[in-house]
Amino acid sequence: MPDAPAPRSRLRLRVSPAAEAHVRAGHPWVYESSLRAQNRGGDPGELAVIYDRRDRFLAIGLYDPDSPLRVRVLHQGTPATLDDAWWAARLDAALELRAPLFGPDTDGYRLVNGESDGWPGLVIDRYARTLVVKLYTAAWFPHLPRVLALLADRFPAFAVVLRLSRNIQQRAADGGLYDGRVLAGNVGNGTVVFHETGLAFEAEVVRGQKTGFFLDQRENRRRVEKYARGRRVLNAFSFSGGFSLYAARGGASEVISLDLSAHALASAEQNYALNPKLTAPHETVQADVFAWLAHTDREFDLVILDPPSLARRESERAGAIRAYGKLAADGIGRLARGGMLVSASCSAHVSAEEFWDAVRDAADRSGRTWRELHTTRHAPDHHASFPEAEYLKAIYVQLD
Repeated sequence: MPDAPAPRSRLRLRVSPAAEAHVRAGHPWVYESSLRAQNRGGDPGELAVIYDRRDRFLAIGLYDPDSPLRVRVLHQGTPATLDDAWWAARLDAALELRAPLFGPDTDGYRLVNGESDGWPGLVIDRYARTLVVKLYTAAWFPHLPRVLALLADRFPAFAVVLRLSRNIQQRAADGGLYDGRVLAGNVGNGTVVFHETGLAFEAEVVRGQKTGFFLDQRENRRRVEKYARGRRVLNAFSFSGGFSLYAARGGASEVISLDLSAHALASAEQNYALNPKLTAPHETVQADVFAWLAHTDREFDLVILDPPSLARRESERAGAIRAYGKLAADGIGRLARGGMLVSASCSAHVSAEEFWDAVRDAADRSGRTWRELHTTRHAPDHHASFPEAEYLKAIYVQLD
């Protein structure tokens, strides 16, 4: 009988002084370009220990040899054993953070928000009795059974759906995983009805965008509801109608959902139908938002602009800032006197101040008297613990 292979030594890494300082300060990413030495090659998902220049423990994280983001840090500071108890405590900390946030009228929210909850490259969203686990790195593949066991202990009889970022889907297929795979329970036709502050929505958990719904705009939707009474509301880039339903419940006189996608508008109509107590007239318009705003003569009292990201990479930042300004200007042009513009951005490459200033400049250039009511950032279940995680921002402006 051949001898069993000797156990491999721990994967040990050293990084540049700058990366060392960033990790020590709590930053969760180590890039390939920051590596200065490692004792051997590593496998996806292997735990890599980073040592500082004095050969002291600095951090431990998930290693991904196929990604320029080479290590996603799980723990830094003093040495720790990442055993079952450690993983359980890490998950429970994220769940305890959400416990006081939502009442019985809300069963759709983010349970784990990636790096900001200490789970780098992994998010978990809840939709009623379905959990959606989305992975952004193949480094989580070997740890998926542990994650599922932890969830089964805390959410017995819940369905679990796996979603995968596009860049790892081929590697997932090699291990029998695929985007939209139902890992536990049953989700029927792939849609799940959940509730957000008492409103019913459908989440397309198997094939929908992100994890099936845009949960991150909940707080802005709630704020829009408070301003909607008696107003003619335009919800541009409406997707499945989140802002539209809140405006209707807030007493809007009419609501227009505007989107280029026929599928999105059908979802908006379906969500409206799920809430028979909503009585405001609801119209859907399929059109390119930029072109429609530039040419329509319709007038509104509340215009909501919530486009998809206009800067998916740093090179698109300047163009995106100009586009946000143009969009805000066209939205303002459709506002009646006393009307309100709510403009949002999910472009991580555009800073909050850059975005807000683009909207403020559009308000200045309109020649109308205006005042800024609010600026907002991330919802509490989508908190951002480091700069690269910050993406969401919105501004509320009222014009004469």
